Amino acid sequence: MRKLTGAVAALAVLAGGVGGAALANAEPEQATAAKTVNMELVIKAAMWDPYKPNQTIVPGAGPHVKAVEQALAAKGFLAKKYVDGHFGTTTVNAYAKYQRSLGYTGLDASGLPGKGSLAKLGKGRYTLSRTISVGAKTTMDGKTINKRTAAMIKAAEKKSGQNIVLTQGSYNPGGVGASGGTHDGGGVVDISVTNLSNKTAVVKALRQVGFAAWYRSPDQGNWAAHIHAVAISDTDMSPQAQAQVGDYFLGRNGLANHGKDDGPKVKKVTWEEYQRS
Repeated sequence: MRKLTGAVAALAVLAGGVGGAALANAEPEQATAAKTVNMELVIKAAMWDPYKPNQTIVPGAGPHVKAVEQALAAKGFLAKKYVDGHFGTTTVNAYAKYQRSLGYTGLDASGLPGKGSLAKLGKGRYTLSRTISVGAKTTMDGKTINKRTAAMIKAAEKKSGQNIVLTQGSYNPGGVGASGGTHDGGGVVDISVTNLSNKTAVVKALRQVGFAAWYRSPDQGNWAAHIHAVAISDTDMSPQAQAQVGDYFLGRNGLANHGKDDGPKVKKVTWEEYQRS
């Protein structure tokens, strides 16, 4: 098992380590590294692979991750023995070191690839396809979010037929203590349930368009009833929010007790996948 260090160790602890229900349990793909790297697959792997050490759980991602790992190894950030197509904690740490070498700090150097750093890393080695951009910051109900999150919320509104009102947005470091840092970066919102006629339908719609989303009741923690939603594959996401995505993937509730997912069952997709469906 690969050693967990720093922020990545905290992320793994929050996510409850390994185990649970996974969608795939294949060994890391040993295929030749891709010359055109699918960013969507790389980001999914960076979010989900750390929760299944030495196993690739994003089908088809191996060659694309391997190309990124080869580039990291070529720059001295990753030992060649870890170039295996699995975006585990060692690769996350290596990518964070690479980000810091570019001058990034804080959440911008969390080890989760962004479009700019991924393209720069691949210069002369690979090109990017299916890139992800979260867009500029905007506001909804007076709360700060990014344009990708805003589009996802609007799609969920249309799908559920209900008006979604935010009570907490993104990019809110040091915000509500009970949030545990999940709102520090992008892609995370809390939603009021007081005006909803069917909160389960809203949670389901949020999941269908690419959120990891749950209804939170007052008996689960020190908060008022609300819906908590994390936009899967948001590249501005905090490690704490990323851990909740990992929990969601493993069929858990995203809380500190890592209990069984109590939300509606849907096919787990990203926003980009939903748009193509």
